[in-house]
Amino acid sequence: AARKKNSLNLLELTEAELEEQFVRGDGPGGQATNKTNNCVVLKHIPSGIVVKCHQTRSVEKNRKIAREILQEKVDLFYKGEDSDVFKEKKASEKQKQEKKRRAKENLEKKKLFKEMQQLDKE
Repeated sequence: AARKKNSLNLLELTEAELEEQFVRGDGPGGQATNKTNNCVVLKHIPSGIVVKCHQTRSVEKNRKIAREILQEKVDLFYKGEDSDVFKEKKASEKQKQEKKRRAKENLEKKKLFKEMQQLDKE
């Protein structure tokens, strides 16, 4: 997920608040997945939020990604609608709806144009 981390004003997490485990991942991947403990399970003790990350084969990358995801979830948990994460999601949702509306509008215009061409031919 492409996120603008620098622009977000998220709550800081301390290592003392986190509980980290390394487990075997699940899903496709065969032996590479079944024999290595590179899936990171991160728990934020005060809020009880748990994040599981197995996006890459690298434990270090998974640890970093899990912390970023957890930080966003904790920020959303404590700040609610005032959270930058929430505002970003809402803005992206609004953009998506606007794009859909424009596409539908264009489709209607094309249909109308084709109907007009058919009438001109007759």
